[in-house]
Amino acid sequence: MDDKLQRKLSRRSLLKGAASLAGMAIVVPLALTSREALAGQKASKSAMQYQDKPKAGKKCSACMQFVPGKSASADGTCKVVAGSISPHGYCIAWAPKS
Repeated sequence: MDDKLQRKLSRRSLLKGAASLAGMAIVVPLALTSREALAGQKASKSAMQYQDKPKAGKKCSACMQFVPGKSASADGTCKVVAGSISPHGYCIAWAPKS
């Protein structure tokens, strides 16, 4: 009887282990793909509460996320927010340049 019980436990353990490995083989690549896809996306202006005017002295041209346009007064882009960004704008992702 002990021999049969030992074989059942071993078989059960093997099947559980195989099921866990199969699940991990599916879940891990999906999680990595999702993270990589999200990393490449920028947030919308509305999600970041973007406005074309500065707020409390904070403006995009003084933010570390801002990528300037061709001139100081030209619109640029942002590392976080999608679309054209005014150097005089502001959003909640604002962080001072270091």
